[in-house]
Amino acid sequence: MDETLSAAYPSLKGRVVLITGGATGIGEALVRNFAQQGARVAFLDVQDEAAVALRNELSVAGCTAPLYLHCDVTDTAALKESVGRVLAALGTVDVLVNNAGNDQRHRTEEVTPEFWDRTIALNLRAYFFSIQAVIPAMKAAGRGSIVNLSSISWMIPSTGLPVYVTAKAGIVGMTRTLAHELGPHGIRVNAVLPGAIATERQKQLWYTPEYKAEILSRQALKRDILPEDVARLVLFLAADDSSGITNQSYVVDGGWV
Repeated sequence: MDETLSAAYPSLKGRVVLITGGATGIGEALVRNFAQQGARVAFLDVQDEAAVALRNELSVAGCTAPLYLHCDVTDTAALKESVGRVLAALGTVDVLVNNAGNDQRHRTEEVTPEFWDRTIALNLRAYFFSIQAVIPAMKAAGRGSIVNLSSISWMIPSTGLPVYVTAKAGIVGMTRTLAHELGPHGIRVNAVLPGAIATERQKQLWYTPEYKAEILSRQALKRDILPEDVARLVLFLAADDSSGITNQSYVVDGGWV
């Protein structure tokens, strides 16, 4: 196990964990951390090269090789088919982590109906239908943990990406209603709201020295918040250690909000 892990969760060993958007960024950290816990991990993405490299790396490191499926989660039929393939291969889904997303910048005046639909499909609609697809297996087991990745973007609120912000706010509402709908079946639903996470994508596209200085000026903690910081909270929410926690939203932002 990676010595940088701060905690081990015995209940995760052997559990089936499905992660959307698992090839890079926060998703990669999620796949890596769950695999190091001894979970049987499946993940969906469209970035085949990065996904295969991650799978092979974890296999060489002694982890059970994750199951990777190429899937565009905005294609609801393909999403449902992929979840079905995970269920067929691994028998169930104990933990679902909805992580896939894209925070492409956009101006309000330039948003078209087509862009709106694509953005909502990726950042919100796919979350709902992936949950819908795993509900039967979780109900049959009488337990399950669903963790939805939202964002502090709607709390600040961020500007320059209004459709994304709308979707991320919607995730919290969806989390709360589904926690009450699914709770009687032993299924927990929580949300995690990352702040400015220093992923490779963020560094390549927007993480300029000026933007980093702005972030640090707003955070209480004067350091980069990393994908691993998010992953470790998700591990806790997935494990039985948090068995009394549902309907909650947890911020990982270094004290920005």
